[in-house]
Amino acid sequence: MFENPSIDEIKDILKNSKTIAVVGLSPKPKRPSHSVSQAMQGFGYKIIPVRPAVEEVLAEKAYPDLESIPGSLRSQIDMVNVFRAPDKLTPIIDECITLKIPLIWLQDGVINEFEAVRAKDAGITVVMDRCVYRDYIQLL
Repeated sequence: MFENPSIDEIKDILKNSKTIAVVGLSPKPKRPSHSVSQAMQGFGYKIIPVRPAVEEVLAEKAYPDLESIPGSLRSQIDMVNVFRAPDKLTPIIDECITLKIPLIWLQDGVINEFEAVRAKDAGITVVMDRCVYRDYIQLL
């Protein structure tokens, strides 16, 4: 059964992460992925948009998938923040496992216990069904 990291561990994650790849980052300002990522950018995090068919979001170059991010930039990723439907997680988790991403954050409502456990079993820290922005505001 999946269990999120403790509140203290989540605090440490937020303190120690610097670069966040955001899968499903919308270019539309009214979308939660956009406002949350813009806020995190404002708190000093580097945001890497991951969204096909978009050139850039939040003044950052966008990539169609995680594997398309150049190696030197990809090696800086501390967290992959996911704004995608729970049934679309399998290829994202596959990429994270292949690329040895250290942490996956599944936003509010992105709940897929099977995929969360699969990622955790591969050595990836997983936070599920929590908002990175709200946790940042409440914990830091």
